[in-house]
Amino acid sequence: MKTSHVVPAAFIALALSACGQGGDSDRGDVKGATIGIAMPTKSSERWIADGANVKKELEAKGYKTKVVFGEDDPDQQVSQIENLITQGVKALVIAAIDNKSLNNVVQQAADADIPVIAYDRLILGTKNVDYYASFDNEKVGELQGGYIAKKLGLEDDSKKGPFNIELFAGSNDDNNTRYFFKGAMKILQPYFDKKQLVVRSGQTELNRVTTLRWDGATAQKRMEDILTSSYKQGKVDAVLSPYDGISIGIISALRSDAYGSKTKPWPVITGQDAELASVKSIISGEQTQTVYKDLRKLAKVTAGMVDSALKGKKPLINDTKSYDNRVKVVPAYLLQPVSVDKSNYKEVLVGGGWYSEDELK
Repeated sequence: MKTSHVVPAAFIALALSACGQGGDSDRGDVKGATIGIAMPTKSSERWIADGANVKKELEAKGYKTKVVFGEDDPDQQVSQIENLITQGVKALVIAAIDNKSLNNVVQQAADADIPVIAYDRLILGTKNVDYYASFDNEKVGELQGGYIAKKLGLEDDSKKGPFNIELFAGSNDDNNTRYFFKGAMKILQPYFDKKQLVVRSGQTELNRVTTLRWDGATAQKRMEDILTSSYKQGKVDAVLSPYDGISIGIISALRSDAYGSKTKPWPVITGQDAELASVKSIISGEQTQTVYKDLRKLAKVTAGMVDSALKGKKPLINDTKSYDNRVKVVPAYLLQPVSVDKSNYKEVLVGGGWYSEDELK
């Protein structure tokens, strides 16, 4: 994925308010307008944080907000967005549950002259997505794959291995899943080619390693099945996990198979989102790494997109090539993710004000 240069964070606040030429037509007086925010679920702490952060940033700009959670049910999310349109919202921020189920409802939004911002998950197959706010998703995978290679010593010693690794990916209806996996495999594939990494289960293709709805229990069951079928002898040395909730499920399966003991040390286990339970797991030596994405910055970018779209201005964009939703390339702003492990969590997460020391005890 080729991504254009990322604008330094220090310029975000200024640039978001800058007036551009040739933007959307001014939709009149939008002072105090209501913005609809549709998030996927309350079962993940990150989406609760996303909803709260976007609400806070929009209200700081003088807007009212209505936040809904679809509880991982695509039909429920469609119904919720239809209701928001009926209630007269002036813009929509949507983190899609299913990236292909929203075409009709975003057409309704377009018919009502309501701009749509795709939040973190791109909506596919429609021209009616104005902007996309996310992180550099391929970079997330690169950080995960690179971390595994580094921890196993593969980067410095071409003769090291073979190591046993198992691969997990996100939900097959989330567009980000293929970007995360692509980024990780870009780093790991050379080690597979040199037989330094081996997938004993034989499950290597993306369509065989996805985890519907990013569900930890689903990941746990699959990991249990892999351990039973492929690891009657030997041990797992690394697990590529795309998300902390999946990592927790994987850890539960490994714990049940006596991992975390002197004879079976924990494998390298990646993750994403720096969820509290997983950061605590990293501190205690179970999960090894997570990828932190500062959702406060994402909310700020998103609120700026909404504000610009409603006021006839061009929002801050730093990528106009990467995110083709199969109908159009959606202009995007991509923030940069950060790899976090036991060595730097205090600096990044506590120092950055994401968690306090007390929360991590």
